[in-house]
Amino acid sequence: MKFAVYGIWDAERATLEECSKLYGFEYVSTAEAISENNLGLCEGCDGVSSLGKVDANESLIKALAERGIRYFSTRTIGYNHINLAAAKKYGVKVCNSNYPPDSVAEFTIMLMLLCLRKYKQTLWRQQVNDYSLSGMKGEVLGKMTVGVFGGGKIGYKVMQILQGFGCRILCCSDDRRAEVAEIAEYVNEEKLYKECDLITYHMPFLPSTKHILSENTLAKMKDGIILINTARGELFDIQALIKGIEEKKIGALAMDVFEGEDGIYHENRIADILRNRDMAYLRQFPNVILTPHMAFYTQLSMESMMRISIESLLEFNATGTTKMEVQG
Repeated sequence: MKFAVYGIWDAERATLEECSKLYGFEYVSTAEAISENNLGLCEGCDGVSSLGKVDANESLIKALAERGIRYFSTRTIGYNHINLAAAKKYGVKVCNSNYPPDSVAEFTIMLMLLCLRKYKQTLWRQQVNDYSLSGMKGEVLGKMTVGVFGGGKIGYKVMQILQGFGCRILCCSDDRRAEVAEIAEYVNEEKLYKECDLITYHMPFLPSTKHILSENTLAKMKDGIILINTARGELFDIQALIKGIEEKKIGALAMDVFEGEDGIYHENRIADILRNRDMAYLRQFPNVILTPHMAFYTQLSMESMMRISIESLLEFNATGTTKMEVQG
């Protein structure tokens, strides 16, 4: 059995080699993202594993099928970059991957604390030897009412950690779980907007969640609201954020994701002119923290994504299905 592994990162290589020895398969790999220009690599393979912001459109899926590839695994949780209808049409089965919620949850809490203690402003001042405390008074997380959009694995882990701070926690989610109800109060959107001092988002990007943070929903929140997004950039309407920052409706903002981040985040663009004016404009505000989609990036997550991807391909080849399969 042989797999082609695209977009491999250095942090994944050891896990891939370990899996190869453990399960007895061959592999070929490249750091390049999968595209129609490098499909020669997967000739003679039984499945493909891919990482990165690739556009797995109908043309790419068709080209994979023409090379005999029946199984395509994305080493990401999200799979909206894959044309699932085309995969079904050409008989290519698709699965995603997963990793424990700890990495993103802990990163989320870090962003909250950075916002509350005005660390970005502190860091800037220290660069010019300004160690004064004027204007640097922070807030205490444990005294706040925190709203969590999404009660899945990551949202729940965030709530578990918040419980240790002593926060009042409100959760808005389509799904209701007993374990969440033990530590948080389920509420509707209106109550969450009205009562929360800080809101963090942990939901997938779907047509129904696109720009769930809009000028309209922002107006329903408290003045000085603190917003955290470590989920998907498309959840936030950037123009609404800019207006909210400029008008001081938003007290602080931290985002690990950004709409239009493709081609920027995870790339070295130090000598380039970036064609995302909104990103450049937002990041210059002292109360805005932007990180380059790295909340997931820990050894734990990278090992898990590679291992699940490979095990799913093996399961596909053995049984024709896998628990990680996604349907079109």
